[in-house]
Amino acid sequence: MKKNLMSVLILALLVVNLVLTAITMISIVPSAKKSNELITQICTALNLELASGRNANLSNVPIENLQSYTLNDTMTINLRDSEDGSAHYAVLTVVISMDKSNKDYSKLGLEGIEAGLYDSNIKSIVNDVIRTYTYEEIHNQPEQAEKEILEKLQGFFDSNMIVDVGFPTITCE
Repeated sequence: MKKNLMSVLILALLVVNLVLTAITMISIVPSAKKSNELITQICTALNLELASGRNANLSNVPIENLQSYTLNDTMTINLRDSEDGSAHYAVLTVVISMDKSNKDYSKLGLEGIEAGLYDSNIKSIVNDVIRTYTYEEIHNQPEQAEKEILEKLQGFFDSNMIVDVGFPTITCE
């Protein structure tokens, strides 16, 4: 009889332990998810703040030597599918900042880019780069795409006349 009573007591304690564990998990998991979201938002904000001085080339050029050129058309580009499998796109405008004191500016910048001769090439490079990013990547850190486009444009023109690429307007859906 003592063995049965001990078995029943152990079983009762096991059930109580199981119920308390379930209650603890139900109450802790949602708050842990909220904490993780908050930490992610803080990390994103800190990362953006640290990246505010992102382009050293731009800071080396005096303001009077900067010339900006905005591509005339707003571009709509399909993004790489997200983890959820849904299709997204980005609508953006592109601004290119050039160094007027650069030796290549008179030919490539003034007579080429500002005359619109390379618009299709620039759009193609922007399109190729942006299509490799997911919604989350381009929405959270467009600076990465801007930096990659800058490098590709500098390679395309074989010049460091272009010192910055920016998206004055970008909408991701």
